[in-house]
Amino acid sequence: QVQVKESGGGLVQPGGSLNLSCTASDLTFDDSALAWFRQSPGKEREGVSCIVWSGRYTYHADFVKGRFTISRDNAKNMLYLEMMDLKPEDTAMYYCALSPSDDCTDSWSGGSTFRYWGQGTQVTVSS
Repeated sequence: QVQVKESGGGLVQPGGSLNLSCTASDLTFDDSALAWFRQSPGKEREGVSCIVWSGRYTYHADFVKGRFTISRDNAKNMLYLEMMDLKPEDTAMYYCALSPSDDCTDSWSGGSTFRYWGQGTQVTVSS
């Protein structure tokens, strides 16, 4: 059973920054595309950012471009999300997910290609 765990969430003021981390026990971590998703109460889950197995290519949703950066450290089985200039609308539960594929497919943001998910870490942006 693959264990996925996110950390780093919290309360931050608008305009502030927060860094999320995710670790996974999967032996195939190095071969997996990884992504961050988020979901707010009453809203559908949405893809935030995706990174291919090597870290060479990354993809970000339009609503976070220029503000969020996804990265990974395969030697440590770690995934990161650096979030800057946070807005109240960024408030959500953030989830880390692993794909059996090594690439972020065209449909990555829908989430259906990701097999393993963490339980999430809450990010609240409020003054």
